[in-house]
Amino acid sequence: MRKQGGASRTITAGALWAAMLLCAVSGIYALNGRTAEVVARKRELPVYSVERGDGKIAISFDAAWGGDNTERLLDILDAYDVKATFFLVDTWVQRYPQLVQAVSARGHEIGNHSTTHPQMSRLSREKILQELTTVADHIEALTGSRPALFRPPYGDYNNDVVLAARGAGYEVIQWSVDSLDWKNRGAEDLIRRATRNVSSGDIVLFHNDAKYILDALPAILKSYQQQGLSAVPVSELLLSGETTIDAQGRQRPAPTTVPEV
Repeated sequence: MRKQGGASRTITAGALWAAMLLCAVSGIYALNGRTAEVVARKRELPVYSVERGDGKIAISFDAAWGGDNTERLLDILDAYDVKATFFLVDTWVQRYPQLVQAVSARGHEIGNHSTTHPQMSRLSREKILQELTTVADHIEALTGSRPALFRPPYGDYNNDVVLAARGAGYEVIQWSVDSLDWKNRGAEDLIRRATRNVSSGDIVLFHNDAKYILDALPAILKSYQQQGLSAVPVSELLLSGETTIDAQGRQRPAPTTVPEV
C-alpha cells in the first residue's frame, strides 16, 4: 500500500509539474505574441519600394564623396532621357556647389542624405533634426528648392529617425535593388545586379562616384528600356493620396473602409 501510495504521490506531483510547465509556456507564448504584435504595430518603416503596375521604377544616386564622374553621369542620363534622384550629403554640397546646381538644372531631383553622414540611429532627436536642416538649407540656397525626401546614411534608421524626418516634412526612402557598385567588382557585375529581378515599383541604389558606374550605366538604362521599365525620380514613383507601408517597406494604397449599411 505504501509503495502504491508513493507511486500515486509521484504521479500526482508529476502531473502538477507538467501542468505548471504548460501554463508557463503558454504564458510566455502569449506574452511573446503580444510583444511581437506591439513591436510590429509600432515599427516605423521607410519606403523601400512602391506597389504599382505601370512599369515605373526609380533610380537614385547617393553622393557623399567624389564628384569627378558626375558631369558625365548627367550626360548619360540625358542621352537616355532619364531623370533620377540624387541624395546629397552636405560635405558634397559644400565641395561641389556647381554640380549641385547642374543636377538641379538638368531636371533631376535632389534628396537629403544628411549633413555629416552619421549613423542616424545613434543620434538624439535634436541632432537628427540638425542633420536634416543644415544640408537642406544649403541645397535650397543653391537651387531654390528644399528637399522633400531623406535617405539615412548606411541605410541606418530607427523609429526616432523616421518619425523625426516625417515630422520635418520628409518621406524617408530606402531601396529595393542594391547595385553594390561601391564594391568595385567590375562593370558586368554592376550591370547584372542592377538589372536582374527588377520590376515595377523598385527603387535602385547607385553611387555617383562608383568606379564602374560610367561604364555600366548605359547598358543598365538600355536593359530597363528593353524590359519595358521607365526610370523616374523617386517622388514620381511614390503614390499620392492615402497610403500605407507594409512590413516589407512597400508603399501601397491605404485600404478603403466600406461603410456599414
